[in-house]
Amino acid sequence: MTQPEAAASETAGRIAAEYATEGPAVELGSVVHGGAPHPGASVRMPLAMLNRHGLIAGATGTGKTKTLQLIAEQLSAAGVPVVLADIKGDLSGLLAPGAANDRITARAEQTGDAWAGTGYPVEYLSLGGIGPGVPVRATMTDFGPVLLSKVLDLNPTQESSLGLIFHYADTTGLPLLDLKDLRSVVGWLISDEGKPELKNLGGLSSATAGVILRELIGLEQLGGDVFFGEPEWEPADIMRTAPDGRGVISAVELAAVQDRPALFSTFLMWLLAELFEELPEVGDLDKPKLVFFFDEAHLLFSNASKAFLESVTQTVRLIRSKGVGIFFVTQNPTDVPSPVLGQLGNRVQHALRTFTPEDAKALRKTVSTFPESDDYDLEEMLTSLGTGEAAVTVLTERGAPTPVAWTMLRAPRSLMSPVDPAVMQAAVAASPLQPKYGQPVDRESAYERLAARLAPKAPAPEPAPEPELPNPWPEIPEPEDAPRRRSRRQDQPPEDDVVSTVLGSAAFRSFARSAASALGRELTRGLFGNRRRR
Repeated sequence: MTQPEAAASETAGRIAAEYATEGPAVELGSVVHGGAPHPGASVRMPLAMLNRHGLIAGATGTGKTKTLQLIAEQLSAAGVPVVLADIKGDLSGLLAPGAANDRITARAEQTGDAWAGTGYPVEYLSLGGIGPGVPVRATMTDFGPVLLSKVLDLNPTQESSLGLIFHYADTTGLPLLDLKDLRSVVGWLISDEGKPELKNLGGLSSATAGVILRELIGLEQLGGDVFFGEPEWEPADIMRTAPDGRGVISAVELAAVQDRPALFSTFLMWLLAELFEELPEVGDLDKPKLVFFFDEAHLLFSNASKAFLESVTQTVRLIRSKGVGIFFVTQNPTDVPSPVLGQLGNRVQHALRTFTPEDAKALRKTVSTFPESDDYDLEEMLTSLGTGEAAVTVLTERGAPTPVAWTMLRAPRSLMSPVDPAVMQAAVAASPLQPKYGQPVDRESAYERLAARLAPKAPAPEPAPEPELPNPWPEIPEPEDAPRRRSRRQDQPPEDDVVSTVLGSAAFRSFARSAASALGRELTRGLFGNRRRR
């Protein structure tokens, strides 16, 4: 070994020592220094720190999806459930073992990995049943106004007005289950019959309600109505383990809805918001209860309102204590707002390209977010990384950031291409969730109740005259004290008057107000305006 090689090996060993862990960890790969990987210098990510969230970033074609696949596999093997968005169908191969080839064999040698093809337990999900997978649906009531405003691209004023409409439906007992329910409520409020109630909603004008109604109709015409309805998805069904103890990977197949990015990205955020509202506080664990991957994260933040961004930031900040880790996957770290980026302690940064002045500016910003390094020129490294290589820094088990490591990443052990469609269909048909969610349910809700209000009232039929029947009984003479008895009865109020007196009393009105207030409190909303279940 030459002196430069020995120096490079020593440096690689020193960097790897900062990634040593006592507890279980995700094996990312080996340190690269001096132009070569060092198989004995491992780069690890402690499982206990995965609830500190993370970022996987890099230009197209640099290996982000395979990094996501690598981490998801090891989480599943450690018994941690995973949720990921499969936008292009590339991750459906997690179900099947990968096949060895020369490239995989060479990568295994460079990273010190005893590679063996392995398949993992995968649950394929689809939004509203579009595409292969068990349908995932949400009711309008549970989805809430903040997330729906993001889907409809409403401005802050319109978003506030939509919140008033949801409040009206909540307090008047109009269940919002699907898109036609909400459309019916808005239509009712701007109708001649509903305008008096519209006036009672301060801050909601008929013009704004009309804009919201048009946006809802547009969403329905684009096929967005299939995402809303029942049976609604329950968060516990994405936190399952297989009979062998491995975590189930819930892959949300989105290839069929790529043309509706605002809808599917916001739907994923709804799943996370549901977890946030449902899960109890658990503090720090040896491993997370669930890890959630947001692929194409820039779609989530594009044109997002201030209220939406604040809700995302607060969710990311607080859900850590519930044992959930979140990884954002995107092309450039600047796609993620700074308040959110500041919460991401684990970073896997693939190569960045600098084709434009904006790219060069983004590169400098990215370098400034990494710990300073005496071992690498970070700006040069980020533009020199090869496919399947990344600049890595993670949080140690003590919570301190590790030095940056130029890392050659391991190869995933599952199939690195889409699985055969017949295999996927068979897995969906055999899913234990198919009987629960497979068929939509349409029960009575706001649409039917408002339709009944607007339906013309049929005139009540006149009762037929009763025939006069002869009295079969002989007349009994009236008792002598009958006039005195009639006088006493006339002094007593009729039964209807007694009921009216009770209903009109102050005590009864106070009771009715208390009961109504109690009913109103049964439906409370969380950070995103989504319903908190009881």
